[in-house]
Amino acid sequence: MDEAALLAALPLLAFQAVVIFARMGAAVMLLPGIGEAELPAPVRLGIGVGFVPVLLPVLGDSLPTVPDALPDIARLLLVEIGIGIWIGSLARVAMLGLSIAAQFIAGAMGLTSALVQDPALGQGGTALSRLIGLAAVVMVMTTGLHHLAIAAMAESYAVLPAGLGFPAEEVAQSIVAAGADNLGLALRLSAPFLVGAVIANVGLGLLARLAPQIQVYFVAVPGQVLAGIALLALLMPAFMGVAMPAIQASFSALPGAH
Repeated sequence: MDEAALLAALPLLAFQAVVIFARMGAAVMLLPGIGEAELPAPVRLGIGVGFVPVLLPVLGDSLPTVPDALPDIARLLLVEIGIGIWIGSLARVAMLGLSIAAQFIAGAMGLTSALVQDPALGQGGTALSRLIGLAAVVMVMTTGLHHLAIAAMAESYAVLPAGLGFPAEEVAQSIVAAGADNLGLALRLSAPFLVGAVIANVGLGLLARLAPQIQVYFVAVPGQVLAGIALLALLMPAFMGVAMPAIQASFSALPGAH
């Protein structure tokens, strides 16, 4: 391509680069590991921009040309941002089951008063939920599961070409299904702790009736916390062993994943 042809193609290439960045940048901001709130926004932005020179030569022929009307340009970019948010949100929801399970477990252990800011939940959460949420991110990054999400982002153009509209029905169905699956995962992971808490509270209630002179609350709280920590340490390998295949299955079901 000579200089004149390159100059003539620059407006189209610039527009197509913006189209790619709209989808990739939106997805990167929500992707587990890469899109964590602890990672500075300029770094996440740079990662999103980094997809542009990689994908532009591959997708150039399939990307739309510059629309004539400004509203059409805005509509196209908004659709691409929406698709990116959808893909990133599905990947993010796949990780929420662990944080929700940790919230349930913290309640069963009596640790709900130990609150920290948890960006994964969008509000204050328990210290245990933040710890397990970060552990899940580390596991995803070390096992390479994040490659599935990144590949799905790149391959999403095969099933959702740019410029063909927003699949609203499919988006709604997938988000509802992902939320239900991860709530079920949270209940499965926290079930031993919830059952143990119910049994312990029933026993303490009987003890309070049989020996009312004993200050059951002051006796029970330290034991409840220690027993919960011991059970968590014992079950953590099984905990992650159940969670990681579920996360892998969720990443494998992302739009564009093979």
